[in-house]
Amino acid sequence: MRQKYLFFVLFFLIAFSSFSQNATIRGIILNENKQPIEEVSIKANNSGTVTNKNGFFILEIPSNTDVSVEFTHLSYKKVSSIFNLKNGEELEFNPVMKTSVEQISTIIINTKRRKDVEGIITLQPEVIRKIPGANAGVENLLLTLPGVSNNNELSTQYSVRGGNYDENLVYVNDIQVYRPFLIRSGQQEGLSFVNTNMVQNVDFSAGGFQAKYGDKLSSVLDITYKTPYQFEVNADLSLLGGGISIENISKDSKFTSIVGARYRDNSLLVNAKETETNFNPTFADLQAYFTYKFTNKFHLSFLGNASINKYNYQPQTRQTNFGTLSDPIALLVFYNGQEKDQYQTYFGAFKGTYFANDDLTLKLIASTYHTTEEEYFDILAQYRLGEVNTNIGDEDIGEVEFSEGIGSQLNHGRNDLDALITNIEHKGDFKIADNRIEWSVKYTNEDIRDRLVEWEVIDSAGFSIRPPKTVPSNEQPYIAYSGPLEPFQNVRATNNTQINRLQAYAQWSRRSTIGNSDVWYNAGVRVHNWSVKGEGISSSNQTVFSPRAQFTIKPDWEEDMLFRVATGLYYQPPFYRELRDATGTVQPNVKAQKSFHLVLGNDYSFKMWDRPFKLTSEVYYKNLSDVNPYTIENVRIRYRANNDAKAYAYGLDMRLNGEFVPGTESWFSFGYLKTEENIENQGYIARPTDQRLKFAALFQDYVPNMPHLKMYLNLVYNTGLPGGSPSYADPYIYQSRLPDYKRADLGLQLVLVDDKKQFKNGWKKPFKELSLGFEIFNIFDVQNSITNTWVRDVYSKRQFAIPNYLTPRVFNVRTTMKF
Repeated sequence: MRQKYLFFVLFFLIAFSSFSQNATIRGIILNENKQPIEEVSIKANNSGTVTNKNGFFILEIPSNTDVSVEFTHLSYKKVSSIFNLKNGEELEFNPVMKTSVEQISTIIINTKRRKDVEGIITLQPEVIRKIPGANAGVENLLLTLPGVSNNNELSTQYSVRGGNYDENLVYVNDIQVYRPFLIRSGQQEGLSFVNTNMVQNVDFSAGGFQAKYGDKLSSVLDITYKTPYQFEVNADLSLLGGGISIENISKDSKFTSIVGARYRDNSLLVNAKETETNFNPTFADLQAYFTYKFTNKFHLSFLGNASINKYNYQPQTRQTNFGTLSDPIALLVFYNGQEKDQYQTYFGAFKGTYFANDDLTLKLIASTYHTTEEEYFDILAQYRLGEVNTNIGDEDIGEVEFSEGIGSQLNHGRNDLDALITNIEHKGDFKIADNRIEWSVKYTNEDIRDRLVEWEVIDSAGFSIRPPKTVPSNEQPYIAYSGPLEPFQNVRATNNTQINRLQAYAQWSRRSTIGNSDVWYNAGVRVHNWSVKGEGISSSNQTVFSPRAQFTIKPDWEEDMLFRVATGLYYQPPFYRELRDATGTVQPNVKAQKSFHLVLGNDYSFKMWDRPFKLTSEVYYKNLSDVNPYTIENVRIRYRANNDAKAYAYGLDMRLNGEFVPGTESWFSFGYLKTEENIENQGYIARPTDQRLKFAALFQDYVPNMPHLKMYLNLVYNTGLPGGSPSYADPYIYQSRLPDYKRADLGLQLVLVDDKKQFKNGWKKPFKELSLGFEIFNIFDVQNSITNTWVRDVYSKRQFAIPNYLTPRVFNVRTTMKF
């Protein structure tokens, strides 16, 4: 009944507003690069408004009279115009504001902008679309930021300041998005949810974020999709696949749409690895974002996504050389069998936005995410481990000439998962003078049906290797074993689990002054209640409260400085994967992991070579309790599901960005991190994400005499992560690290058509933009490794850590176009 009453109230308000006798001007304000401009001040007589983050505005003016309207912004030249409209008339006006050269320095030092004071990094969509990478896109660019790490170029997942892949929030137009559950390796991933051709704005926070963002421990990625203002087609094609997006707007400007389709094929990268395979992937998705403006006050939007990933993998042979120059060792593997995986995900969300007035905005969001995932594999690997012939001139140089170990390994899996996640949320935003109050109430239902069947049989020199904790103990090959045959690993579980969540937040923000210094306050609290139940699962119910606060000050100094401090308690109530232990059993009483954040930040804006630069520095500390320990195998995370650890993380992040080359933005990043955990009070050891040092650079350049020939360079250096441990082994014994991760990707682009170089005749006439590119991934052909494969020598019972190498040097060609 309450929902019905709310519907009728909204309907009455909408109907009432449609009979307004005032005239209305609405539109989107763009800059010279056709990007929307936020916070443009619009004044007409005694009324006024500002544009939102999409550059959109609505302004009511008196009818049947001349009204002068001014559009002003610190970064752009003023635009003014005179309107005389009839009663009830609606006019779309989309002005283009030009950069004000005289005020560029003012923009750089203006610290009242919302994103600066909140400690949010904004990434430009054009840069995201151009930067080369094996997985080009938003996540690829994130890896050039300090504190963000990923040692696997085939994966779009990332860890932030010592957190794991499950600790990052991703929003698209206020709607939380999810990832598939069962993916084990980067080469299975294919496509990120975010379609870069549809992106308008990207905001990223690496910690200390506000209460309005959800309950995760590490980071927030907030994406805004475009609001089209004209018909436009974008296309991107390369040897790795392609994508196309179509933008459109109706004649009355009430309906806008953007539809994007993508296809990806990782064969170019996977076939270049050391394992010879028959690889047949199909990664494709279709996304759409529609908006209909019923009135100036009420907009209804729909975001939809359908994704189908099919992964067929038949390994054949592999040879991995490792060891030292004086004692080289090689692993030679022959494979039989195959792996067939399929992930189908469907996502749909409606968002209704009601602009009650310039100060009050109300939203109602309903979304559903459905995924069906299959992971089937039977792979037999027969191996030889031995010394390599290093005699120069021999015909069999590089081949194994003396075997130290032989054996085989059979891996079997039949994993099925079906998950349906439904959300409904109300959000509000109310401004009172210099104060801003935001709130939300959200209900989530997660219905997950999961069957896990995995077993592994290891045979070494004809002797089956049994689990180490079996009774009687296994002393083969010296003493015959009389017990029953058992797989080395055997996991079987069937779970039907339902999780209900009720979340809410309220936060307050204020801009003010202390003396001549500008200050900004933010304080808020989140509450999260969840219950777990299911077949054969004892019900549980838990609640957590998460207070958070931020304070920013811009002193009245000659130097342009901005100081930030953020703190709070951050809880991460367990998602389904965190409830499932190593045996596949759901543990309903798993607590929310808890983290105390303290972040101190500084922004220093200055000029060098008469060009703007900015140095951003942040020191952070996290104290974690009720930690749920886990292991990482490639990109698959397996939890203990027992909250038996505590941990900490601290570090320093620095980034210098600016116009190192006139007219382009580049940056250099540095990060230091130390994170350790104490499991069952055994002492502190490195966490699986303990990435101590990081250096990264994003550099853009062009040929001075040929400005249409551009260069993009993406550099990443990470010190080695902990290398993991064999099955059943004590992680306190295995604390070795993988080699350092070093990668450089280069992109060369020849721009044939752009907004400064248009053609009225010839074959280039239909194009608004056209470019041809050549990319080199892993320029220096560095052998980076992601994990270790542990192989047993039956005679000495030693375990050899065989590195699993990532992609070598790969070449790619690419073209982008816009119609």
